[in-house]
Amino acid sequence: MDRDVSLLVVALLVTSVIAPVATARPPASGTDDNGLNKNESATLWSRDTDAFVNNTEFQRRTGDDRTLTGALANGTDITFKRPPATAATWTRNDFEDLQPGSSKTSVYPSHANLSDGAFIQDAHATVFSVHPSTRGHLTSGETPLYVAPNGTLRGFVDYRVLIPEGDDSGATTVQWSLTTSEIEEVRLTNETTVLASADGSPTPTFDYNLSGNRNTTLMLEAEISVQLKEVRRTDHGTHTSTDVTYHTERRNVSDSIDIEVYNLTAYPSYAEYPNGDHGIAMFQTRPWQGYTLTEDGNVSVRGVWRFYTARDTDWDTLVKTNGSTDEEMDSDALPVYVHAYPSRIGPRAEPVRDGPKILDVWGPTRPTPADTIGENVNVEVVNQSYTSSYGLAARADQVNRESVHVAGIVRNVNATVIQPEAGAERQVRESALTVEVLEQNENQATVRIELRDNETGAPIVLGENDSRVQPIGDRARAGYVTIADRRVRTNASGVATVTLDQPGIYTARYHPGSWLGHNPAYVSDTATARWHPLGTIDGWFAFIFEVGWQFIPFFVMFYAGRRLLRMLGPEDIFQRNP
Repeated sequence: MDRDVSLLVVALLVTSVIAPVATARPPASGTDDNGLNKNESATLWSRDTDAFVNNTEFQRRTGDDRTLTGALANGTDITFKRPPATAATWTRNDFEDLQPGSSKTSVYPSHANLSDGAFIQDAHATVFSVHPSTRGHLTSGETPLYVAPNGTLRGFVDYRVLIPEGDDSGATTVQWSLTTSEIEEVRLTNETTVLASADGSPTPTFDYNLSGNRNTTLMLEAEISVQLKEVRRTDHGTHTSTDVTYHTERRNVSDSIDIEVYNLTAYPSYAEYPNGDHGIAMFQTRPWQGYTLTEDGNVSVRGVWRFYTARDTDWDTLVKTNGSTDEEMDSDALPVYVHAYPSRIGPRAEPVRDGPKILDVWGPTRPTPADTIGENVNVEVVNQSYTSSYGLAARADQVNRESVHVAGIVRNVNATVIQPEAGAERQVRESALTVEVLEQNENQATVRIELRDNETGAPIVLGENDSRVQPIGDRARAGYVTIADRRVRTNASGVATVTLDQPGIYTARYHPGSWLGHNPAYVSDTATARWHPLGTIDGWFAFIFEVGWQFIPFFVMFYAGRRLLRMLGPEDIFQRNP
């Protein structure tokens, strides 16, 4: 299983107090794994109360042994690098436990849209789950449900039949009975298009296929039909007459869910560095996970998005009603969804030490979505504005273009990689930066910076626009040169001049713009210049003059001391012995 556990181990070690076991939701570990092993099922419940119970107490209370992962999940929440399959697996198997009521009772979740007719009561059709899918937490007001173009929707339909009470008073008696009761048809529609239909079932399952890449609404509809028989007998004294009337009622119930069809198509850009390294960049118009660069998938770059799984709490309890009494009960079926959130961990490249180097991350800047994560979910969501990693550029020593794999934030949704045309690869060349001192005196120096293409000798012109992407072919390009904590840009001749007012050794560095917007592009280069006032005759003269000026007081004092000693001391004090 792909998960980060280092922080979780720390959390487990420091969480040593015994706390109450969580309530019936989520289910206790090992009680119902629904196609998952204990380790996998333990990772599902990010909305549980993270109150750690030690293993001895847990076994005493539940009679069950738990795994290390189960112990970790009991004290914190487990996150993933990529959307896991566990949510869909659990949901598919747990859905089989969902059971409707009888003709006299209706079972529904509290959020169901109930519909009543003359005989059909507490009727509903409610979407249970849509998979594969991922709930994206983008901002506080933007949490779209991204859905794979090919997936499965599950629903729950139920109702009860109100049978009028009979009347046996007087000469006329009336009796009511139910003759037929059925869900005639269940449909899945997309706006005005019927995607799938089936004979009536209280737990319908639809496989769908959606094209495009757009916002839309999936609607679950059900046609319910009942027929009641009314028998009216009248005693006329000499004979009894019987009238039979059939009453038929049909009712349409529905539920909808807003989704975004999640399709990816990747258009990579490539570059070749002078030392043989490779540059690669990808951009999408919506959140995506990252890309691998080698056939074995061990070399990869991923964006800011990470994942956790959590149940849909709307299904924690169900209501069973007969029209007179309502009974709330724990639901036997819990849908689980994958959630994507921007992580404080940020974009990462693997292997960590000697893997690719992330050159650039760009996309919309958004406020933190922390308030959408929900109660009892403890994940490292960003707590301030963040850059959505819609664009990722990296440099690596190995890239197998035929094996480049671009993955989305929805499980099993991978981008179709459209390879660029032959010759479209960007050139990345070496640059040549030189720095020389043009003029200097004791107070300042003027240095000349020159930047050229190391291969052709052509000047490299740096424009004022420092944007990431410049139109290819523009003579001015993004980038700058730094020296003495200042940024400078070269002119049409590839030259810039800078005045320095402090002596020292100065290193100039060329910071090139991204290769994404330039062809050719360049790698960085450095050059050093030394300036000191003693480097000129004027500087030496000024130095001697300054030193002499500083010693004048000492000469005066020395001369005055000698004169005083001559006047006040012995006459032969300054005379040598023969």
